Amino acid sequence: MEDFGKILENVQANIAAACGRVGRDPADVEIIAVTKTHGAEVVREAWEGGLRIVGENKVQEAAWKQPLSVSGPEWHLIGHLQRNKVRHALAIFECFHSIDSISLLDRMESIAAEMGKRPRVLLEVNVSGERSKDGMSPAEVPAAVEHALTACPSLTLEGFMTMAPFFPHEKIEETRPFFRRLREMRDGMEERFGARFPRLSMGMSGDYTVAVEEGATWVRLGTVLFGERPKVKPQRAVDAGDAGESGEGGGEFDRVLD
Repeated sequence: MEDFGKILENVQANIAAACGRVGRDPADVEIIAVTKTHGAEVVREAWEGGLRIVGENKVQEAAWKQPLSVSGPEWHLIGHLQRNKVRHALAIFECFHSIDSISLLDRMESIAAEMGKRPRVLLEVNVSGERSKDGMSPAEVPAAVEHALTACPSLTLEGFMTMAPFFPHEKIEETRPFFRRLREMRDGMEERFGARFPRLSMGMSGDYTVAVEEGATWVRLGTVLFGERPKVKPQRAVDAGDAGESGEGGGEFDRVLD
């Protein structure tokens, strides 16, 4: 595989070029290194390359990987969060990109207050309306924003996350309306509530340059940085202590978020 430093340099050049096309400062865009199914050595590689945020899809994978990894990076949960894993997730992650309901906001607020945690959160919005994707509908966003601001003092709402539909590379421009819709929705929420929501988590390995042109501040990149994911054996679930409190069971939905 090509040297990681060269790969990262190329990705950063692509981000800088995308910013230049729309008059943005490249310093306003951060890469989240998505290390899903890779080992702890990839976290070190990302850190030594200058990346400061690690993104994981699953609570149980981060639970075994984080203690084996280099200290220093922020850990962000970018995958679906089940209610029965909130307590464990709060012990691992500083920021959550996939809050998709008021009930999950309430669950996180209750446990965060109990644990003395102050997590940063993003609301995940299904702007495409695809049934295969998680996230609240755009119509649900205003009520969720109001609830986060007024009923969740332990949480800091920083912005919004979305996934565009998949398009082959030659049709990547077709992702643009979905990223633009999230940015415009964010702008509307700022005006409506008189608050700042500076973070837009959007764009993955195949479409990140378009997302940057449309205002992404966090791009979630895995395959373009680290190559195809290795196959790994499932890790033991980490439900002890929190399981059963939500009435939900089973494994987390294994989404591809990079």
